[in-house]
Amino acid sequence: MYQFNFAPVIHYLPKLLAGALLTLTISSVAIALGFALGVTCAVLRDNGPSPVRMLVSIYVEAVRNTPFLVQLFIVYFALPTVGIKLTAVEAGLVAMVANLGAYAAEIVRAGMEAVHRLQLEAGAALGMSRLQILRHVVLPPAIEAVYPSLTSQFILMMLASSLLSAISVGELTGVAQLLDSLTFRSFEIYAAVGVLYVLITLLMKAAFQGIGYASFKRWRRLRTGPAWSFAPLKPLRRLWTNGRDA
Repeated sequence: MYQFNFAPVIHYLPKLLAGALLTLTISSVAIALGFALGVTCAVLRDNGPSPVRMLVSIYVEAVRNTPFLVQLFIVYFALPTVGIKLTAVEAGLVAMVANLGAYAAEIVRAGMEAVHRLQLEAGAALGMSRLQILRHVVLPPAIEAVYPSLTSQFILMMLASSLLSAISVGELTGVAQLLDSLTFRSFEIYAAVGVLYVLITLLMKAAFQGIGYASFKRWRRLRTGPAWSFAPLKPLRRLWTNGRDA
């Protein structure tokens, strides 16, 4: 009968935490850059010149219809053959940004298309330029409408960072594979890794919901919305409500 032994997990816990920190760091940078790339692509796909719209469409469709692991191998193994050499971490970051940018572009574009045409006409009637309409009339409500979908995609990208272990990046899964080969305690190691991924996910959910609550005035005015849907924030909601009612 299998004898559970979590002593190796405790012994190597600092290495696992270091891997979790690298996962969180790479994911945070990839999310910030991927979101910026996604918004840019969404705007260009709807408002750019015809050649630019075509190039953006090709990029989005190519990324969305190929596996992330293949994209990662292209960046890490194929690009050096044409003279572009990247470290494992750099290649992983580039692949994550490119992948997330394509998915974020389609999500943001869906939000932009949901903005009513009358709002655009009202902005034009006020003498606003196309750039001002895009910045002040289209993007804020569009991003607010799709923010829950964006945050879900961000978390999926963080979980997909586990594939970076395939190119020897020392993130959480990469560290787990190394420790498994050293200790032969597969169940204990990967159970601990699973718990760490859950904790990272909960941390990111709380952070994204806090950002959404701070960014969107309607959520603050109504004291509702996705920012209050996450269980760990419910005590904060009660404190906020009690303070306002006092």
